[in-house]
Amino acid sequence: MKRVLALWCPDWPAIAAAVAADISPTGPVAVTSANRVIACSATARAEGVQRGLKRREAQARCPDLYVAVADSDRDARLFEPVAAAIDAAAPGVEVLRPGLLVLSARGVSRYFGSEHAAAERLVDEASAVGVECQIGVADELSTAVIAARKAKIVPPGGGAQFLGPLAVAELAAEPSLAAPERTDLVNLLHRLGLRTIGDFAALTPVDVASRFGTDAVAAHRSARGEPERPPSARALPPDLEVEQQCDPPIDRVDAAAFAGRFLAEQLHVKLAAAAVACTRLLVQASTGNGEHLSRTWRCAEPLTPEGTADRVRWQLDGWLTGRSEAKPTAGIIRLRLEPVEVVAAGALQLGLWGGVGDDDERARRALVRVQGLLGGAAVQVGVLSGGRGPGERITLVPLGDELAPEADPAAPWPGKLPEPAPAAVLDSRPEVALEDDAGAPVLVTDRGTFSATPMQLRWGTMAWQLQGWAGPWLVDERWWDPAGHQAARVQVQLSGEGQKALLLICHGQSWSVEGVYE
Repeated sequence: MKRVLALWCPDWPAIAAAVAADISPTGPVAVTSANRVIACSATARAEGVQRGLKRREAQARCPDLYVAVADSDRDARLFEPVAAAIDAAAPGVEVLRPGLLVLSARGVSRYFGSEHAAAERLVDEASAVGVECQIGVADELSTAVIAARKAKIVPPGGGAQFLGPLAVAELAAEPSLAAPERTDLVNLLHRLGLRTIGDFAALTPVDVASRFGTDAVAAHRSARGEPERPPSARALPPDLEVEQQCDPPIDRVDAAAFAGRFLAEQLHVKLAAAAVACTRLLVQASTGNGEHLSRTWRCAEPLTPEGTADRVRWQLDGWLTGRSEAKPTAGIIRLRLEPVEVVAAGALQLGLWGGVGDDDERARRALVRVQGLLGGAAVQVGVLSGGRGPGERITLVPLGDELAPEADPAAPWPGKLPEPAPAAVLDSRPEVALEDDAGAPVLVTDRGTFSATPMQLRWGTMAWQLQGWAGPWLVDERWWDPAGHQAARVQVQLSGEGQKALLLICHGQSWSVEGVYE
C-alpha cells in the first residue's frame, strides 16, 4: 500500500505577504482579491476577520490589520525555501500549490523509523526556515491533505472511518484537489441533507454517477477512501520533454518568465500531437556553475498552456529571488520541462481552436472581421447567468462587450434545475403527455407532487415506457404579478433502444419537451 504524506502551511498567502512586507507573521494580516478577503492569519481571525469579508469591513473589525493584495508569484517565490528544505530531508516532493506539498510516505518513514518520527522531522525542517506547518499521513492523497489540516496520521485502511464524521465541506476545502464546481456540489449535498462525508460516502457509486457530474464521482471516491493516483518521483520515458538553451544566461525573473511561456507553448504542441494532457510537471534548470535544480508540480486538473507557464514562472521566480540555500550562484543556461504524468487529451477542455500558441488570437481577429461585415450582434458569446431553467442561464453578449450576465448566477434560485444541464435546449418545445399505467394524464399538484405515478410518455402517435424519472422541481416566479409564472420541470428516461433522457416542463395542464440529454 502506498501511503501519502502531506505538509500544509496554514494561511500561507497571509504568511507570505507578511514576510514580503517584513512584518511579523503572527500579527493580524489579510490578503484580498477583488476587494474581498481570501486569506488571513490566526490573529486576524481572532479579531473577527474571515474569508469573504469586504476589505473595509475587515479593517473595521481589526483596525491594526495589515492588508495585502493577492500575489501568486510572491506566494510561490517564498514557498520555494520550504519545499527545498523538505526535499533535502525527503526527496520526491511534489508541490500542489504554494503552501501545500506531498510525497510518498513509504521511503521517508523507513528512513526515519516511523511515520510519526518522519512527521516530527519534517516539521523541524520547516521550522528551521521559519515556517509553521502541519503533517497528515493517509492511504490516499486527498485524505492525507485533509488529515494535514487536522494534523492527523490516519492508520492504514482507516481513511473512510477518519473522513466519515467530518463536514462534507472538507471535500471542497482544498482547491488544488477539487474542480471549480466542487463548492456547488457541497451546497447541493447540504440541501439534500448530506451534512457529513460519511453521509455522502453511504450513497452507491451508481447513484452518484447517474445523478451528478464527473467531479462528484471523484469526490465520492475520496469520501469512500478508494484508491487515487499516488505521488511518485519516477519519471516517464522522456519522449515529450522540451528544452531550451539560454544564451545569454537567464538571471532575471522577467526573462525567465518569457522563456517559460515559450517552452510551455512548445510543450503543449507536443502534448496535443500525442493526444495527451499533463497532470504532473517536472521543471528542471541548469546553471553556468554546473548546478542542477528541479521541482515537480502536481495538479488536480490537466494543465493548460497558461497553467504550465504560471508554474514555470513561479518556480523560476522562487529559484532566482528566493531565500533558499539552493539559490543558484550563476545564471540559468538550460531550462527543461518534462511531463511525468499524462492523461488522455479528452480530460483537457481546450478552446474551439485548440488553445495552443496564437491560434486564439487569430480566431478572435477573424470573428472581429465578421462583426465588421455583419454587425456587432452577429457574433455573440455565452455568459453564465442566473436563472432556473437551462435556457435562462445563458446570456448572449456581443463579442467585445463586457461579459456581464443579466442575472447574478451566485444568487439563490429556488426551483433551479440541478446539474447536469441538458445537451440541447429546444426552442420549439413540442408538446407531449405524461400518463399513468391506465393512460390517464399525469400533472403536478400545487404541493409539488405528481397527481399519479408517471409510467409512459406519449409524443404524437408514439409512446414510450419510462425507465425512470426525477423531480418535479417547481418554479414560482413573479408572485406579485397577477399573471405570474408557475411551472414544473421533470427529467424522464425513456426505455428502449438508446434510452434517451428528456427534460419536460409543465405549464398548467400541458407538458412540453424543453431539453434533451445525451
